[in-house]
Amino acid sequence: MAEAALVAHELVRGFGGRRVLDGVSLTAAPGRRIGLIGENGAGKSTLLRLLAGVDQPDGGTVARPPDLGFLRQEAEFPDSASVADVVDDALAESRAVLADLERLTGEAHLAEYAERLERADRLEAWDADRRAGIVLGGLGLGDVARDRPLGTLSGGQRRRLALAALVVRRPSALLLDEPTNHLDDDAAAFLEEQLRALPGALVVASHDRAFLDAVCTDLLDLDPAVDGPVRFGGTYSEYLAQKRADRARWERRYAEEQEELAGLRSSLGLIAGRVAPNRAMRDSDKMGYGVRANRVQSQISRRVRNASRRLEDLERHAVPAPPRPLSFAAPLTSAGAELVSLRRVHVPGRVAVDALDVRDGDRLLVTGPNGAGKSTLLLVLAGRLDVPGVRRAAGVSVGLLGQDTSFAHPRLTPRATYGRALGAERVAEVPLESLGLLHRWDLGKPVGALSVGQQRRLALALLVAAPPQLLLLDEPTNHLSPALCDELEDALGPGPGAIVLASHDRWLRARWKGAGISVSNPGTRPRHPCDGDPRTTED
Repeated sequence: MAEAALVAHELVRGFGGRRVLDGVSLTAAPGRRIGLIGENGAGKSTLLRLLAGVDQPDGGTVARPPDLGFLRQEAEFPDSASVADVVDDALAESRAVLADLERLTGEAHLAEYAERLERADRLEAWDADRRAGIVLGGLGLGDVARDRPLGTLSGGQRRRLALAALVVRRPSALLLDEPTNHLDDDAAAFLEEQLRALPGALVVASHDRAFLDAVCTDLLDLDPAVDGPVRFGGTYSEYLAQKRADRARWERRYAEEQEELAGLRSSLGLIAGRVAPNRAMRDSDKMGYGVRANRVQSQISRRVRNASRRLEDLERHAVPAPPRPLSFAAPLTSAGAELVSLRRVHVPGRVAVDALDVRDGDRLLVTGPNGAGKSTLLLVLAGRLDVPGVRRAAGVSVGLLGQDTSFAHPRLTPRATYGRALGAERVAEVPLESLGLLHRWDLGKPVGALSVGQQRRLALALLVAAPPQLLLLDEPTNHLSPALCDELEDALGPGPGAIVLASHDRWLRARWKGAGISVSNPGTRPRHPCDGDPRTTED
């Protein structure tokens, strides 16, 4: 029995008068693993819900396999159900098909037996119970008793259990929304291995670039900044290389066009000043003067018309200026100058640091388990926590991008917030629109009405426009699209000023070229990174 494809045709879905999806088509054939990427609000979760059939499109159709699996955000089992109930439900089809094989004997059932045998092979039914134990262990649930009620599990444990059940069930098509949220590195790597081994189709929305690169065979960019969804066949690394090549071509085309425009404008000005009839007429050449003057005038007029047409055409279809690349060009200080020094700093129950010096030009990545105090350390460096043992150079400017973004005046628009923080002179030098961090239709909304990701991009814009000498970033890639995360990473390279960053982002950490420091809180037992409630943010 051949695996069925998941096919969507011209899907349309809107909310509150705005079309989130407008004519999106997608075919996920067996063996293809499609990653959905784009800014928050681009429609990734909406598309998954339409594909799953839990939401209905305003237009378009979806053809899906009958055994499609979807990782829902809400619980599918009551709190009174046990872990064993969830596992048994995931294994029900494998056990049923094995029972059918025992029942179907004799020549009269050969065709039906062959169909069940093929199904059992695809489900790996003979090994399903052992595989279920491996999957539970790989996702950090191996020590959870099978008779434990779901109501006693943390939010992270329940989500991992739901994910494990889908992997064990091996549906013909699988839909996942941010599956690596609340997974540690080992669990994420295990999940990647399991998903690569599935024979069916996979459609997954994720901001996790390491996951996208390890799992996906195709990417679908839903970013509304492009002219409709764009599908790319290849890994995330290949997609990133293509995007960078596209950016380089855009910059080159823009520079070449600007050079041609300047040349045309200059030529038109010069031509106007070189009209031949202005020269003095010689007595010996009175008859030829008029002829030559007319000929020269005709040539000049033709050149002017051609240059003017070309200028008008270029200006009418001008290549737009590429958004400024993110850059944290902090004010110059003495190279290597000490900005902040910590000696025997202790925040009870949160973090302890024996010695740390942050100097101009430093690039420091803070690592450690959840609860170790990474966020607390950044607050100490920022001066938000007044503790003894901190020495700060006079006049050092500090900027902090925290995990939770908030603004003092939520009714102001992004434009007004930007102007209030920077002043008219700086806004003129670095217009908010030039950074490409917010879409133009969001600039007039109240800041409080923006999504978490949009508010985070506005906070990032303020730091880019007025870079501090000491930049502190707490999980800076949270709520940002993969493309913006890549641009942010590029901006964290060498340069003046110091950057201290705490991140769980595997892609960022694997490519970090600066120094690293590890923190731990000996007074607190580190929490499992998956065990927190998914609605909360841990330190």
